Amino acid sequence: MEIEILDKTFVPYISAIEIDKEVRRIAAELKNDFSDEIPVFLVVLNGAFMFAADLMKYYSHPAEVSFIKVASYQGTETTGNVTQLVGLDTDLTNRHVVLIEDIVDTGNTLMALHQLVNRFKIKSIKVATLFFKPEAYTKDLPIDFAGFRISNKFIVGYGLDYNQQGRNLSEVYQIK
Repeated sequence: MEIEILDKTFVPYISAIEIDKEVRRIAAELKNDFSDEIPVFLVVLNGAFMFAADLMKYYSHPAEVSFIKVASYQGTETTGNVTQLVGLDTDLTNRHVVLIEDIVDTGNTLMALHQLVNRFKIKSIKVATLFFKPEAYTKDLPIDFAGFRISNKFIVGYGLDYNQQGRNLSEVYQIK
């Protein structure tokens, strides 16, 4: 069933059941990689809050969670600029860091986050994203844990928004 958000129409794209299956899979992979470590999951707000909350439910090993808020979108388009709105408040020195992203498209946000995190003397940095747009990705940074590889169309729901609306949808919708 189509939905309207502000001035745009969206169609169903990925169900809540499919999302849950991918979140569980990524959590299992993370558990395998960090079974003997206590990683810091650095959640990128606002979009990754639902993914991170569900991921933490399935990640049964010790971990720390911290948050950073950045912005790079206006409406349905990326601005190309990444602005830090809420800064990092955790010392990442000598830690394994996992960046938790809702979506990776151009990679501009990811590059800015890598630069920020690498100012600390970290042990490692990994990226976990629920949605990845390979055809839009312009960087060389590895995407270590990717859920859905999707086309370069705008999506909303499960934390992702269109002008601050639609984040609360349990399914993901694609612009028509």
